[in-house]
Amino acid sequence: MDYEKKDRYTLAILVYNRPSVLMRVVALFSRRGYNIDSLSVGETENPAISRITIVVTGDRLIVEQIIRQVEKLVDVIKVYEMTRGGSLQRELVLVKIHAEAASRGEIVEIGEIFKAKIIDVTPSTVTFQLTGSLEKLESFMELTRPYGIVELVRTGITALERGARPISETTFGDEGEDKEGAE
Repeated sequence: MDYEKKDRYTLAILVYNRPSVLMRVVALFSRRGYNIDSLSVGETENPAISRITIVVTGDRLIVEQIIRQVEKLVDVIKVYEMTRGGSLQRELVLVKIHAEAASRGEIVEIGEIFKAKIIDVTPSTVTFQLTGSLEKLESFMELTRPYGIVELVRTGITALERGARPISETTFGDEGEDKEGAE
């Protein structure tokens, strides 16, 4: 069977900071059967605007369709794709590693190599806080997996475009009056 290659795409969605906006954006993904690999949301430098950062896996046509559909939502100001070369993308991970006395030194050394911060130690575990690119985090987890990952939590990717001009430099006049409502 011939499968198309699926790539990961990071989308930034600027929205008005109002109740239920996130629900409408996520509902659009759900109704269309698109899986969200990562989601993070927060206020921007302007408290009236929030940025939703979503990572999806799919082919180019699916991503373009997602962008067009999200742009139609009333409270959406702007949707854009964050490329790896043109943006700074980071994620925060908290990971609890099984660490008996005999292996604790090795685990701490791995953490130091990756500039992970130890945030908790018990007789049988070490918990690290680690930020970085997806590749960095995956490498860290690959090296610590043999010791036993007891628990892991991730924030989801957050991203900014490189350069001096903020993406939010947009005229926010009509607040989407010509757009369709949530489908």
